[in-house]
Amino acid sequence: MGTSDEEIDRLLGKLTPRARALLLDGATTWRTRAEPALGLRELVMSDGPAGVRGEAWDERITSVLLPSASALAATWDEDLVESLGGLLAAEARRKGVDVLLAPTLNLHRSPLGGRHFECFSEDPELTGRVGAALVRGVQAHGVAATAKHYVANDSETDRLTVDVRVDERALREVYLAPFEAAVDAGVRLVMAGYNAVDGTTMTANALLSDPLKGEWGFDGVVVSDWGAVRSTEDTARSGLDLAMPGPDSPWGEALARAVADGTVPEDTVDDKVRRLLRLAAWLGALGEGEPTASGAARAGTEAPPAPRPAVAPRERALARRAVAAGSVLLANRGVLPLDPGHLRTVAVIGAHAARTRTQGGGSAGVFPPHEVSVLDGVRAALRGRARVVHVPGPRPDGPAPPLGHDACTDPRSGLPGVLLRMLDADGRELYAERRRGGRLLEPRLVPGAHTVEISARLRPRTAGRWTLGVAGFGRMSLALDGRPLLAGEFTPPTDDPAVVHVNPPAQYAGADLAVGQDALLVARRELAPGTGRATVVSAAPPAPDAAASPAEAARAAAGADAAIVVVGTTEHGECEGYDRTTLSLGATQNALVRAVAAANPRTVAVVNSGGPVELPWRDAVGAVLLAWFPGQEGGDGLADVLFGRAEPGGRLPTTWPAALADAPVTRTLPADGRLPYDEGLHVGHRGWLRHARVPAYWFGHGLGYTTWAHEELTVPPRAGAGEDVTVRVRVRNTGARSGREVVQVYLARPGSAVERPVRWFAGYAAVRARPGESVTATVRVPARALRHWCVRERAWRTETGRWRVLAGRSAGEVPLVADLEVVGPGSG
Repeated sequence: MGTSDEEIDRLLGKLTPRARALLLDGATTWRTRAEPALGLRELVMSDGPAGVRGEAWDERITSVLLPSASALAATWDEDLVESLGGLLAAEARRKGVDVLLAPTLNLHRSPLGGRHFECFSEDPELTGRVGAALVRGVQAHGVAATAKHYVANDSETDRLTVDVRVDERALREVYLAPFEAAVDAGVRLVMAGYNAVDGTTMTANALLSDPLKGEWGFDGVVVSDWGAVRSTEDTARSGLDLAMPGPDSPWGEALARAVADGTVPEDTVDDKVRRLLRLAAWLGALGEGEPTASGAARAGTEAPPAPRPAVAPRERALARRAVAAGSVLLANRGVLPLDPGHLRTVAVIGAHAARTRTQGGGSAGVFPPHEVSVLDGVRAALRGRARVVHVPGPRPDGPAPPLGHDACTDPRSGLPGVLLRMLDADGRELYAERRRGGRLLEPRLVPGAHTVEISARLRPRTAGRWTLGVAGFGRMSLALDGRPLLAGEFTPPTDDPAVVHVNPPAQYAGADLAVGQDALLVARRELAPGTGRATVVSAAPPAPDAAASPAEAARAAAGADAAIVVVGTTEHGECEGYDRTTLSLGATQNALVRAVAAANPRTVAVVNSGGPVELPWRDAVGAVLLAWFPGQEGGDGLADVLFGRAEPGGRLPTTWPAALADAPVTRTLPADGRLPYDEGLHVGHRGWLRHARVPAYWFGHGLGYTTWAHEELTVPPRAGAGEDVTVRVRVRNTGARSGREVVQVYLARPGSAVERPVRWFAGYAAVRARPGESVTATVRVPARALRHWCVRERAWRTETGRWRVLAGRSAGEVPLVADLEVVGPGSG
C-alpha cells in the first residue's frame, strides 16, 4: 500500500505506450487486465451495495444480504453504517473481490425513481454523510469502494441516453455534493454514469476533470458504468480512466491506435495508468515478479461452487440490529409495541408476510444464505407463547414469480429444484446440473452450446388456471407435458444491461393444473449474440377470489388479539432499468389492509418497499411500520420491533407524499431525450416547503416507543464565514421508556440576495435518555451548509448577516428557532 509516485513512474516506464493503453479496459466482465512485467494481477470487481455477489450470478454462491441503502440511510447512524461497511468488506475478501461497486450516491429526486432502494436519500447532506460512512467502513479493511453514478443519474427511464439539464448551482449544491463527501472520505473509485449532463455523456464529460480531479483532488480511478463507453477518442481524452467491461470495449486496441496516431495524447493515457497502478498498489495487487492470483481467481468462476461457510452469529446479529435501527414507525395509536404476555392469537396476513421482499431488483441483487420472512420472525418470537395464524391474502399485482425450489422438483433426480441442460444445435445434451430455482442469469456455458433448457416437475397445491411463463430474449419456447404453450422470437427493446442480462420481460400462457397430478414444464431458449444469458421460468397459481380473500383475512383478524398485515411492492415495481408509473400498492392490497383494520383496531400495517408508496388507509390502522427491503434477517429484526425488544430507530430519509399528485417533483420521463431539472435547488422537502404542500410524512419523521420535548436551542451569537457552527439542543424524554431521539437542525436565510429554499437540512445528532431525563444534543453544522455556489464568479461564497437556525424532529416539525449572525470574510 506504500508504493510511492516515483515507484509508480518507474513501473510505468517499463511499458510501451501500446501496453499502457491496453491496461485501461477490462479483461473480462468483472476483471481488469494483468500485466506480468509489473507484477500487476487482475483486480476483481463486484456489484453491491446490499451484498457482495462476486463474479458469478449463481444461487448456490450465497452472500450476506443487508437492508437496502434506503434503510441504511433511515438509521441516521453513521457508526452503524460504518460497521456494516466492514461486514461488506469481509464478504468481499472472502470472495476474492478487490473493488465493491458501492455506494450509490444519486438522490431520490422524484418518488417515482425505480432504483430508490439502492440510493440513500432525497437530501445531499444526509446522502453524503451516510455514503462517506459506508466508504470508510469498506476501505478500512483493504477493499476499495466506488462512488456511483457520477452524476445526476437519478432515474431509470432512458437512462443510457437521457440528457439531464440541470443548472450549475443546483448541480454543485445538490447533485455533486454527495460525491464530494465521498472524495473527502477517501473513496478509491468513482463510477461515471450512462446519462449525459447538459449535452455531454458522463463518460466524456468535463465534470470528470473538474471539479472531481481538479478542485476536489481526487487521485483515484474513474471507472465507467458497465457498457457506458460507446466511443473511443472523446472518452479517452476525458477524465475517464477505466472502461468496463472487457475485453471488447471501445477502448482496447482502438485506444492503442489512437495513442499511436496522436489523436489521444500519451500523457493523458499515462495519467490514467498511474491511477490504476496506484489503486492496485493500495490493494496489494502490484509488485515485482509474477502476479499472484486473487482469491476469486484461485477459486475459478466456472468450477462447481463451494458451499458458503455458515454466517457467523455476529454477522447475523449486526444485520438484524440494522433492520430495527432502520425501520420507521410512521404512525402509532398505542398499538405498538405488542406485549407477548398479553397475546393468545396473532393473525399475520398478506403474501409479503410469508414471502417478504428482502431486496430490490437489478444488478445489485444477491442470493442470501437464508431469508427470514415477517411470518418466520413472528412465529419465532411467539413460539410457545401465542398461536400465529397466517392468511396469504391476494397475490400482489404483478408478474408471476420465478419458480422456487419448494414448488417443483428436478425431473431427473427428483430433488427440489429444476434441471438445467445445455444442448447443441441438434438437441444433444452437452451439460446438465440441478439448480435451486427457475431464475438463471448466468448459466455455465460449454463449447458448442446452442440452447439452454430448464425443466421442472410441478407439484400443484392449488387446482385451477395457472400462469406459466418464460423470460429472456431470442427464440424461446415453453411446453407442459409435451404440449406447446409458447413459441416465438423475442427481441430486446433496449440494450440496457439491467433488462437484457438481469430482468428480461416474461411471456405468459395459462394452463389448467390439478392437485396431486404432477406436470412437466420445459422451457428452451436459443443462445444468440445480443440476447444475454438470462432465462427465467415462472409459475403462479390461480389468484384467490378478490372479494373472498379480504373477507377471509378479516375473519382471521377479528378472532385475534392483534393483526399484522404486510403489503409491499414487487420486483417489477421497484427495479433497476425501470421507473415507476404509480405509487399505489394496488387495489387488492389496499382492500386487504382496510378489511383487516375494520375487523381489528389492533392492526399493524407493515410496509415492505424500498421507496415511497401511497398509504390511503394510514389513518385507519393502529400502527404503520416501514420495513423497507430489510435483508436476510428482516423478519427477526422486525419482530424485535413489533414485540418491543428493540425500538424502531429509523427516521425517513425521504419525504413521503399522501398521493403522487401532491409531490412537487415527479417527472422522470424525458422529452426529446432531455430531462430538465426545472426545480433547481428545491428537491425533496425543500420542494414541499416551497410549494406550501403538506406530505403524509416529512423527511426526518419517525416515532419511537417514548415521547420527547424539544426544550431549548443554543446558537452562538456569531460565526465567521467559512467556519463550522456548533449548535446545542436540549431535549427531554417525556415518556415511560428509554429511547433514542434524532435531533435535526435546519437553516434558513431570510432576505437572502440569492435564491434559497425556505429551509434546508444542515445537520443532526442522536441522543439517548431515560424516562424523565434531559440531555443535550450537540450538532455540528458544517460551513458548507451556509455557502452557495456563485455562478458568475464560479466560486463558493457565504453571505454575511442574519441567518435562522431551526431545530426539531423533522423537516415539518421545527419548534425551536434562533438567529445566527455570520460575519466576513465573504468566501467559504
